Amino acid sequence: MHFNDYVRHDALGLAQAIARGDTDANALLTTALARADAVDPTINSIVTRMDDIAADRAATPVDGASVDGASVDNVFAGVPFLLKDLFQDYAGVRSTYGSAALARADFRPAEHAEITQRFLAAGVNVIGKSNTPELGAKGVTEPRINGATRNPWHLSHTPGGSSGGAAAAVAAGIVPMAGANDGGGSIRIPAACCGLFGLKPGRARVPAGPHFTDQAHGIATDHVISRSVRDSAAMLDAVAGYEPGAIAKLAAPEIPYRQAAERDPKPLRIGLQDVSPLGTPLHAEAHACLETTAAHLTALGHHVERAAPALDGRQLARDFLMTWYVRMAGALTELGAQTGAAPSDFELDTRAMAHVGRAFTAVEYALMHERWRDYRRGLADFHTRYDLLLTPSLGAPPVAIGAMDTPRVLQAVLPLVLKLPTSRLLVASGIVDRLAEDNLAPVPFTQLANLAGVPAMSVPLHWCANGLPLGSQFVAQPGGETLLFQLAGQLERAVPWFNRRPAVAGVD
Repeated sequence: MHFNDYVRHDALGLAQAIARGDTDANALLTTALARADAVDPTINSIVTRMDDIAADRAATPVDGASVDGASVDNVFAGVPFLLKDLFQDYAGVRSTYGSAALARADFRPAEHAEITQRFLAAGVNVIGKSNTPELGAKGVTEPRINGATRNPWHLSHTPGGSSGGAAAAVAAGIVPMAGANDGGGSIRIPAACCGLFGLKPGRARVPAGPHFTDQAHGIATDHVISRSVRDSAAMLDAVAGYEPGAIAKLAAPEIPYRQAAERDPKPLRIGLQDVSPLGTPLHAEAHACLETTAAHLTALGHHVERAAPALDGRQLARDFLMTWYVRMAGALTELGAQTGAAPSDFELDTRAMAHVGRAFTAVEYALMHERWRDYRRGLADFHTRYDLLLTPSLGAPPVAIGAMDTPRVLQAVLPLVLKLPTSRLLVASGIVDRLAEDNLAPVPFTQLANLAGVPAMSVPLHWCANGLPLGSQFVAQPGGETLLFQLAGQLERAVPWFNRRPAVAGVD
């Protein structure tokens, strides 16, 4: 299949072309790998190629779903796909999690992650693993071991993180959809940066086992980044469902998510938040994004007014970072025991996060976790008046590569600090407050949905004056994936974005 034909289809369209006999899995694989060969040296989205594994799968007959896609089994049969090189383990294939420590240990999981098994059961053909920051801990994708991934819309800017490699590969046309996960915005932020659709399912909707079930109290969840809404919906139909050990067994939706994406929602009441919960200023393009989105919603018959959940946004940011820093401390300990990696094998920023994490007491951590209830209740109260919360997915256009690097002065000081015993003075110094503002000001809106455990999505409805995308985030109640897909499908039909693709400099 010629590349121009390949990118005219979404993942379901490619699977249906195979089902009709118009093409086959080998032809799609050849096109995807050729596109990767052409564009990936420029954008650096793939860290592990799986050409031989993909060729074997493409050569194995797989009964795809019927052309109407009524079944979720093998609905994406033969479609090229990328796993994220973080928690989406493939048995026998190296996983680095963006870390030199794991790369040196040649870490090769003995079994598939549950989400990988479910992706494969949906029929996709995995061609490789996508780039991610070390342990997925940043909103940009610039790991020391693999280098920076670049935004296909503007190569000097980030595709976001931590699923930046996935988003860049989809935007550049290597694959129509890619595996991603989200522990603080890592599906929605890259989708927003790259002009794509990204939905974070609610807590326990998608499995994370056998090793990462309910990780960090369930704030992280797996799904995909896609060009079309229906691909995301159909994949959630395929992968959602209970796994042993999960924190909850959720009721299935009344209708499949893919069907929901084809049905307009009733007129909705939508609260628009145009002030950063951190109190930091929003970029003019973020305000323009909201204005554009509100105009589209109003034209579709929805009611939009300024409103925000009543909660302490700065405290939420501190609590989010405490969760991650304590998790980084635990991760370095676990990975050290598992692989023999020393703390010095990890990036300086990762070690600094872990160092701060070790400075918190168990009581402080327990009280932090109790405050999550306040965020859930504040959002639940908001949802008694509004069907959805609307915010910009980003506080500003995608930042330049290197913009989020630790300042050089701090880089010089940190090695000395890390040699000192973990001290309560570190917490008392107010460092967490400063880190919250420095690191979360560009992405201040996404963490609420993770701590509250509710579904949220980024929809590509605005492009900035410099040509970079900036998505719109919608946050729903628990179990609100159906409503989100209904609205996303309606917006996609009213304001199509599928054929809006970047030309990658030096390639297209």
